[in-house]
Amino acid sequence: MKTLEFLLLGKNEAILAILLRLVNTDENWNAVAFNNEKEAQEYFKNNKIDIVLLSSGIEDHVEKEFTSFCLKQQPEVEVIEHFGGGSGLLKSEIMHRLYLKGKL
Repeated sequence: MKTLEFLLLGKNEAILAILLRLVNTDENWNAVAFNNEKEAQEYFKNNKIDIVLLSSGIEDHVEKEFTSFCLKQQPEVEVIEHFGGGSGLLKSEIMHRLYLKGKL
């Protein structure tokens, strides 16, 4: 299986750190995290991303604009909203989305 590249965006530093650690525990997943959408957009423009994970603290309009930006830049990207529930739920959400899109 190829390594999946993740971009995490959220405003809560502590939660971002936990998500980053959880995603990076899977040997086939690699994540970077941002709390600033402009920095995240710049990174996104210059890197192939498989999954964008949106975390807590993002304003609704920013979430919509960022999602739209990502899908315009890389139409195959998966954008997932994750607002908690533990590592099992996180992995389940990701795997379910990949399954639905035929990427597993």
